[in-house]
Amino acid sequence: MTAEPVTTQQQTAPTQVPPTVRASLSPSRAADFKTCPLLYRFRSIDRLPERPSVEQVRGTLVHAVLERLFDLPAAGRTPTAAGDLVAPQWDRLVTEQPELAGLFPGDDPAAVADFLRSATTLLDGYFTVEDPQRLEPAERESLISAVVDDELLIRGYVDRLDVAPDGALRVVDYKTGGAPREAFEARALFQLKFYALVLWRTRGVVPRVLRLLYLRDAEVCDYTPDAEELERFERTVVALWRAIEQATERQDFRPRPSRLCDWCSHQAHCPTFGGTPPPFPEAAAGADPLRDARSRPAPAPGADE
Repeated sequence: MTAEPVTTQQQTAPTQVPPTVRASLSPSRAADFKTCPLLYRFRSIDRLPERPSVEQVRGTLVHAVLERLFDLPAAGRTPTAAGDLVAPQWDRLVTEQPELAGLFPGDDPAAVADFLRSATTLLDGYFTVEDPQRLEPAERESLISAVVDDELLIRGYVDRLDVAPDGALRVVDYKTGGAPREAFEARALFQLKFYALVLWRTRGVVPRVLRLLYLRDAEVCDYTPDAEELERFERTVVALWRAIEQATERQDFRPRPSRLCDWCSHQAHCPTFGGTPPPFPEAAAGADPLRDARSRPAPAPGADE
């Protein structure tokens, strides 16, 4: 499948946060609460450390390569050029986050080489579904934000935003896998609707296409939202935040077991697996309400969370 050509648009300035805003929410943290309220607590309130998996870091690396690929002249955006970016981008990530080197015990050269080859294979999948020589993205790894319900700031990082000559928007998200497809695709679509809502509220345009690019399977999933759907989704997001506030006030975040538990880093603290959550932080009620807005999930942007 080949994507249609698009034009370049200047990135809009960040949303000015009005004084009425008292909370913020990112799509990943919202999806955490939907998936499992206790997972939201572990990540957003307890801030328990998580060791990134090889799959997550591979996703971050692939996203970094695809972002840099569009720095090249159109004619130079080839599979070979993308492959040549893998090692330098890995070196950059390790320099910025030295703990990533610990993914491979003893910095095993063979393990690192296999890891880099697996990233290159995912990039080959990208070229199967898109021709980057015909694209000029308007924005890449862009932070977008909007205020809804006068009190809630919603924001997140968009992998890529394309703008067609007629002004139509296409939101593109790269997926490298890692979770069960049925559950993860629903989470990914929730994430894209989140971005669509922000773009609609800030730019007055409902994106024409929300596109998921599954690089491992070389598949494209397109979804077309409308204003009525985004209005319903906005009510869902606000209701979700109110549920989070209520759970915080009551200090009541319950586990919701599912197939995704197999990928959870916090089983040792989860009652479902015989664990005990840490004491609820005393400062949680008075925490900075915009903390979530100023922090990125790790590794981010780019990892398939």
